[in-house]
Amino acid sequence: MTKAYYNEFDPYAAQWLDKIHCGDCIPLMDKMPRASIGCIVTSPPYNLRNSTGNGMKNGSGGKWENAQLIKGYDHSDDNMPHHEYVKWQRDCLAAMMNVLRPDGAIFYNHKWRVQDGLIQDRADIVKDFPVRQIIIWKRAGGINFNPGYFLPTYEVIYLICKPDFKLAPKANAMGDVWVINQEDKNPHPAPFPVELAQRCVQSTTATVILDPFMGSGSTAIAAEACGRHWIGLEISKDYCKVAEERIAISRRAIRK
Repeated sequence: MTKAYYNEFDPYAAQWLDKIHCGDCIPLMDKMPRASIGCIVTSPPYNLRNSTGNGMKNGSGGKWENAQLIKGYDHSDDNMPHHEYVKWQRDCLAAMMNVLRPDGAIFYNHKWRVQDGLIQDRADIVKDFPVRQIIIWKRAGGINFNPGYFLPTYEVIYLICKPDFKLAPKANAMGDVWVINQEDKNPHPAPFPVELAQRCVQSTTATVILDPFMGSGSTAIAAEACGRHWIGLEISKDYCKVAEERIAISRRAIRK
C-alpha cells in the first residue's frame, strides 16, 4: 500500500518556491511547514580557519596566502570555536530534519581534515542523526605542505535519511564514489559544483529541493536542470545577489 504524505509546499508555493530567502537558515526553516521537503542538498561553511595547523590559522595566510577562504566568507570569518561550530551545525541539521518528509533525505557535504595529528571526521556533528551512507566526492587534489599525512583529494557527503527514503529508479547503481572536479570562475570562496548538486538531485524523486546554505546558487541551478522546484536560504545579501545572477544566466542558457 502506498503511503500518503503531505504534498510538498502546495499551500506555500507562491511564498517559498524557486526563490532565495535572505536570512539565518534556522529561523527560516522554523517558519516552513513541517515534513514538507523531499530532499535537502547543502554544503555548510567548514570552519577551516579554526585550525591547529599553519595553513589558514588566524587569517595569517602562511603557505595558503592566496587561498580564497583566507578571509572567510562574506558573513562569517569561518573561525568559530570548535564546540560552538558543532552545536551550530547540529542545530542546523535538527531544523532540516523537522522540515524533511518521512521519505526524504539530506545530502550533507562536509570535509574531513587532520587536527592536532588526528582525523577530524565530523562524527561529532552527525552523531545520533540517521546517517545511512557516506558518499565520497573525489575531487582534484591541491597541495599538501604537511609531511605527516597524504594529500587530501576527497570530501564526503553524509546521506542522512528519514526511514521511508528510497533512491530514484536505477540510482542505486551509481556507486558511492563520485569523481567531480571543483568549480572555478566562481566569486564564492568555496563553491559547491553544480554537477555534484545535480547528481544528488537526480538520485531522488523529490519535487522540492532545499538548500539552507545556498551560497552561489549551485543547488538551485541543478534543481532547475532536473525539472524540480527549489528553495534557497542564504544569510549573505552579497551571495544572494551572486546566486540570483548565476541562476538567471543558467535560465537563459537553458532557453537557447
